[in-house]
Amino acid sequence: MARLSKTLKLRVKDKHVACLNEMARSVNFVWNYINELSARSIKERGVWLSRYDLHPFTVGAHKELGLHSHTLQCISGEYVTRRKQFQKAKLNWRKSGGTRRSLGWIPINTNAAKWKNGQVFHNGKYFKVWDSYGLSKYKFRSASFNEDARGRWYFNVVVTANVEASNGTQFTGVDLGCKEAATDSNGDGVQGREYRRLEAKLGIAQRARNKGRVKAIHAKIRHRRQDALHKYSRKLVNENAAIFVGNVSSSGLAKTKMAKSVLDAGWGSLKTMLEYKCDHAGIVFEEINEAYSTQSCSCCGTIPASSPKGRSGLRIREWTCSECGAEHDCDINAAKNILAAGHRRLAVGITVSSGR
Repeated sequence: MARLSKTLKLRVKDKHVACLNEMARSVNFVWNYINELSARSIKERGVWLSRYDLHPFTVGAHKELGLHSHTLQCISGEYVTRRKQFQKAKLNWRKSGGTRRSLGWIPINTNAAKWKNGQVFHNGKYFKVWDSYGLSKYKFRSASFNEDARGRWYFNVVVTANVEASNGTQFTGVDLGCKEAATDSNGDGVQGREYRRLEAKLGIAQRARNKGRVKAIHAKIRHRRQDALHKYSRKLVNENAAIFVGNVSSSGLAKTKMAKSVLDAGWGSLKTMLEYKCDHAGIVFEEINEAYSTQSCSCCGTIPASSPKGRSGLRIREWTCSECGAEHDCDINAAKNILAAGHRRLAVGITVSSGR
């Protein structure tokens, strides 16, 4: 049976917050130290220090800082990775206080954390979590403790799990939109617009300068969106053998006047969820060129004069084909055209996953 890696996220109980905050301050201290050390090496000697070059400068400091020795190695590795990613000689400082305080982060190397006595055991301490996954079934690989904007801590751990093959036999196309976050060729979808529903309450809290309430509303918006997208993506994966999604660019549209609606829809999150869930289920997932999918009639294949066109056509939700007389819902019609394009892609040789 094939096995894949996946990341599990579990909430840490609040009684451990003080301990985790103290460890996070030590992590920030190490990060800032190697940040300054690396920047001086580049400026004075022209030498870019690797993670192995940085390690001797921090070895043995874990006891005084209250960290696991593997955590120091992880910090150096992550620093070098981010420095290369952003192509900078010096990265931003990690701040432990003030209004721009960095969210807590404690990296953990493989085998530096384990499930013991019904708790997460790390650095000589036990951390209780809400175990919704049954962690005793898994062997931990790399992991981390992470803080969110409300000061709550989570344990994120990479584990190896068996591939659960999907029993779905259908093919479906998915059209991404603003009014409806996603609509598939079967007529189902996810409505989205979670930010718009709580926008008025958020405005009241912001004008009152109630920072705690603002953070709580933002968290509720995020959780509602994630819950809806997770349920919808899981439904698609369970029912289908192949899923085709339009290749609309959320990052590109986020720079236009449509940014608010695009970001509220969460297209990037949905694509990511579908991609890894399809991998785990062994089914096909492809992004399809959706050019003219809204204008084309899914029945006769033509682009009639009556179809919605341009930005003004986005307001048209239903239309009738002037060529064949078929009546269309704009989103469902586009999803059907994406499905048809996906079938054509399969016909010319897209490799179907071995799980099917």
